[in-house]
Amino acid sequence: MNYGGHFEFDTKKQKIEQLEKIMNEPDFWSDKKKSEDIINEHNKLKQSLENITSLKNKIEGNIEILKLLKKENDNELFNLITSDEKEIKDKLDKLEVELLLSDKYDKLDCILEVHSGAGGTEACDWASMLDRMYNRWCEKHNYKVEIIDVQYGEEAGIKSKTMIVKGENAYGYLKCEKGVHRLVRLSPFDSNNRRHTSFASINTTPYFKDNDISIDIKDADIRIDIYRSSGCGGQGVNTTDSAVRITHLPTNIVVTCQNERSQIRNKEIALSVLKNKLYNLEMQKKEEELNKIKGQNSDINFGSQIRNYVMHPYSLVKDTRTNTETSDVLKVLDGDIDIFILDNLKGVKHV
Repeated sequence: MNYGGHFEFDTKKQKIEQLEKIMNEPDFWSDKKKSEDIINEHNKLKQSLENITSLKNKIEGNIEILKLLKKENDNELFNLITSDEKEIKDKLDKLEVELLLSDKYDKLDCILEVHSGAGGTEACDWASMLDRMYNRWCEKHNYKVEIIDVQYGEEAGIKSKTMIVKGENAYGYLKCEKGVHRLVRLSPFDSNNRRHTSFASINTTPYFKDNDISIDIKDADIRIDIYRSSGCGGQGVNTTDSAVRITHLPTNIVVTCQNERSQIRNKEIALSVLKNKLYNLEMQKKEEELNKIKGQNSDINFGSQIRNYVMHPYSLVKDTRTNTETSDVLKVLDGDIDIFILDNLKGVKHV
C-alpha cells in the first residue's frame, strides 16, 4: 500500500534534496535571514516525512498483527491493537489538516483586523470580545501576536484593531474567519436589560515578507500623517508624535501604526502592511479575472455573515457556511474555535 502518496511523500523528499543542495553551497550563509528560512523549511519537511514514515510503519505493523489474530485469538495482541487505535487516528487527523493547509499562502503569518459595525458602544464591546477570542486562540496554539494599531471606543471596547499573527500556517487557519460576526445578547449597557444585536467584521490578509512582494509604492501615491499615539480614553501613550497613518490615494487604503515608540519604526511597519494589502488586492483582481473566464462567481464576501453567536434567549454559536454549531458560547468566546476552523478547511456541511 502507498500510504504516503496522499501526503505528497515524494514531492517533500525531492524538496528536501533541493534544499540540502542549496545548504551545501559555499555562499549559503551570505544572507543570514534567507539561510535561516531555508533551514527552518528543511527541518519542517524532514519532520513531516518522519511523521508519515512512523505512521506508515505503525499501520503496517498492526495489519500484520491483525493477520495473526485471524488465525489465532491472542488477548495481548488484541489489547496492543486497541491501544494503538486512538494514537493512529489522532496522527491521521493531524496529517489530514497538514494536507488541507497546502494552499500557496497558508503557511504565512496573518494580518488580522477587527472592525466594529454600526451600533456604537454595543458594537465596540462586541469587537473587543472577538479580539479577546482570537488572542486566546493564538495563546492556545503558541502563535505570537504583534499589535499594529488600536482605535478605542468612546465608552468601551474597540472601534478597530490590527495585529499580525505570527506562526506556521497562521493565515491557513485564520483565512476562513474573514467576514461578519453577529452577536445576540442582553445588553450590559442597556438599563432596561433589552436584547441587542451587534455586528463586527474580521478581515484576514497573508503577511508576506518584503522580499516576496514586488510592489512599488510611489511617494506621490501616499499621504503620511503623523500624530500622537493614544490609549483607552484618549490618554497619550507617548510624549512625542510617533503614530503614523499612511493613506494610499489610488485605492484609498488606510494603514495606521502606533505600537512602536519610534516614528521611523511605525512608518516601516505601516509601509510593510500597506504593501501586503496592495499585493493581496492584486491577487484578488487576478482571481476575479480567472473566475470570470471560468464563468465562476466567488462566494467570498467581506460583508457576508459567517457566524452567529447567540447568548439570549438561548445559547448557540453556529457557522452559516458549514452549519457547525455548539451551545457552549462562553467556551467559544474563550478561544475554542477549532471546530469551526477545521470544518471550514475540510469543507464539511452539516445537515
